[in-house]
Amino acid sequence: MDLLSNTVALSRMQFALTAIFHMLWPVLTTGMGIYLVIVEGMWLKTRNPDYYHHARFWSKLYVLNFGIGVASGIPMEFQFGTNWAPFSEAVGDFFGSILGFEASMAFMLEAGFLGIMLFGWERVHPIVHYFATIMVAFGANLSTVWILVANSWLQTPAGGEMVNGKFIVSDYFQAIMNPFALNSILHMFFATLETSLFVIGGISAWYILNKRNQAFFSKSLKIAIATAIAVAPLQIYIGHLSAEQVYRYQPTKLAAIEAKWETSPAGESADWTLLALPNEKAQKNDWEIKIPNGLGYVLEFKQKLSEPVLGLKEWKPEDRPKMVGLIYYSFRIMSGIGFFFVGLMLFSIIQWLRGKLSPENISSQPWLMRAWVLAAPLGYIAVESGWIVRCVGRQPWVLYGQIRTADGVSNIPASNVLTSLICFAVIYSFLFVCALYFGSRIIRKGPNLTLPVPGLENEPAIETKPAEHIPDRRPVEAQQ
Repeated sequence: MDLLSNTVALSRMQFALTAIFHMLWPVLTTGMGIYLVIVEGMWLKTRNPDYYHHARFWSKLYVLNFGIGVASGIPMEFQFGTNWAPFSEAVGDFFGSILGFEASMAFMLEAGFLGIMLFGWERVHPIVHYFATIMVAFGANLSTVWILVANSWLQTPAGGEMVNGKFIVSDYFQAIMNPFALNSILHMFFATLETSLFVIGGISAWYILNKRNQAFFSKSLKIAIATAIAVAPLQIYIGHLSAEQVYRYQPTKLAAIEAKWETSPAGESADWTLLALPNEKAQKNDWEIKIPNGLGYVLEFKQKLSEPVLGLKEWKPEDRPKMVGLIYYSFRIMSGIGFFFVGLMLFSIIQWLRGKLSPENISSQPWLMRAWVLAAPLGYIAVESGWIVRCVGRQPWVLYGQIRTADGVSNIPASNVLTSLICFAVIYSFLFVCALYFGSRIIRKGPNLTLPVPGLENEPAIETKPAEHIPDRRPVEAQQ
């Protein structure tokens, strides 16, 4: 079928475009919100004005990302009603309420305290301002929780059953805590935090390379490195736990991730393909680089498999994911970036311990600084690649095992979808250029280190004089 006349394909492309673009912005706001809590807390504890100026500087990038995230996120959610009406009608009792929680509970909390965080520095007490910053960060991450609950439920539907084409929830808590939920929430939480840390570290390294406020930005770089000590390895481990869940609940996705066409039985070892060129028509890999007996170590940390790993040939072509090559390489890009972050963090720690990251010596580390600048956009690529694996690998199901994607799309002309797809592409390209322009302006201008630092003490009391007694000069009759 011609792509331009295929409503299902165009609707998928439109949702992919809006989701990929939207994901760029909350990734930074959720992670940077935690960073702002850290630096503002350090300012309150140490009274070092550098930390106050860090909070003021990085909050500018925060609000830029927040604004574009809001502008791009609302149209994405409206597509459930315009392009995916049958799906929304079938699962709306649960899926719609979870998205409602995200908007009313999380987004409104973040938006409500955002004004205080941005404009309340000299208007409210520093402790009140810090509470607002915490609420902004909490709201941003709570939003991620509800989005991941909704998407995880699409991956592993639980808490009810389909009755006459509609999902009836019998256990709401079980639906929320579906098998994918916890690891997905943790994996995304650490992904946003890790991405933000390497963006902050990369921008700080750019200033250091350009010999601008080196002492100032060495602090933000060290905060990023110190936090990444825990975040980067944990992200690798939680990613492995997520892969184990795919192994158990979505064997077709695992087969696509590994470009595995033939089944490997339990109790035997199997090779793992480091790189390959999948050929879906021939149902094989045209070429591949294998690591002998590696699959068991990748999945279970042992040579022989406890359970069989099914190959794609076990399912009919219409029941397995398409675009195997995209899924296969997206997973490897995501994993490779994760290991690169761990390596960069370890090398940075070594240099820190050697005293090479002190304000006096940090300019002698140009290659390390360039590596951090290079790392700044990689977190975005890893997150987008992970979502490609997650969503494209779920196909051909929009609700895994329950509703096919082709059955969930609205019955609308393909020309309408194509028109809206083009409009989204144009508008989002414009927004992306604007974001780059204003973001680069903020970075080029740099922090304003002359901003007055508010004190923690209460405002001085207004001096008052005792009231002067004024005698009543009215007639005696009037005074009675």
